[in-house]
Amino acid sequence: MNLEQLRGFVEVARTGHFTRAAAHLHLAQPSLSRQIASLESDLGTELFHRVRGNITLTAAGEALLPLARRMLADAEAVRHEMQELAGLKRGRVRLGATPTLCISLVAEVLAAFHLEYPGIQLHLTEGGSRGLLEELSGGGLDLAVITTSAEDGAAGLLRIPLLTEELVVISAAQSPLFGSRATLSLAQLAELPQITFHESYDVRAATMRAFADAGLTPNIVLEGSEMDAVLRCVERGLGVAVVPAMVLADRPALRSVRLRDAGLGRTVSLAHRAEVPLARAARAMHDLIIDTANVLSAVTPEVDGLVVRA
Repeated sequence: MNLEQLRGFVEVARTGHFTRAAAHLHLAQPSLSRQIASLESDLGTELFHRVRGNITLTAAGEALLPLARRMLADAEAVRHEMQELAGLKRGRVRLGATPTLCISLVAEVLAAFHLEYPGIQLHLTEGGSRGLLEELSGGGLDLAVITTSAEDGAAGLLRIPLLTEELVVISAAQSPLFGSRATLSLAQLAELPQITFHESYDVRAATMRAFADAGLTPNIVLEGSEMDAVLRCVERGLGVAVVPAMVLADRPALRSVRLRDAGLGRTVSLAHRAEVPLARAARAMHDLIIDTANVLSAVTPEVDGLVVRA
């Protein structure tokens, strides 16, 4: 039994799917299947029920899962100790963040961190808040920057609220869609041609919920699969979009107005495991994220800071 087998086992248990687990671990699916088969052979028992592509844990798998997570966490703690000996000249930080934060707060953090600590390897995982919390709990990440509308998920995590952020409406800078208005009502927004995100985005869910609660039907002209695609379509005048305020940084081709009656916003938090002390490199990243959040909240009217320093 080795750590790679345990990582594979934990990931298959988390995703319930060999192909998705292999993609996340950057392995070929047959290689992951062989790892699991070898682990089952070593332990002398099956760990998964495999019925027509439906993967569930056996009783033995249920018993192994918390032990495997603990063993991986212990191995990670050893790696952290070794990083401590190397100071901040060598090491690795594994950071997770949601897609909208990857192009705003996190992009600023990574640029500043790499400039100050060029010897530290940076690994960025992009995903939804719930999945990031699960990966963090399983030892696959050191830190995660999430939106706390998804509080469920993993126990044993510390969460630090960083800032609250308004959702604003954007158009192309030269677009006539907003006219001279500095704010919009939800009813006015519903009448404008709107570009939305994929259903997996929390921003999309919050916006659609606000329309439904108000009895409004938005005029959706396009659904974009990724944040960059939505922003580019807005820049080219195809419509307006509801986005987190921070994504507007360094985007002069976009104009924004505030929603005056929708109350749309979100809280951004920083999470890490409670039981595993942060290594020096991860602690430096942790502190830089907090400092950067404070700076962004000071210069962006639609963003309010929640912490000074932790």
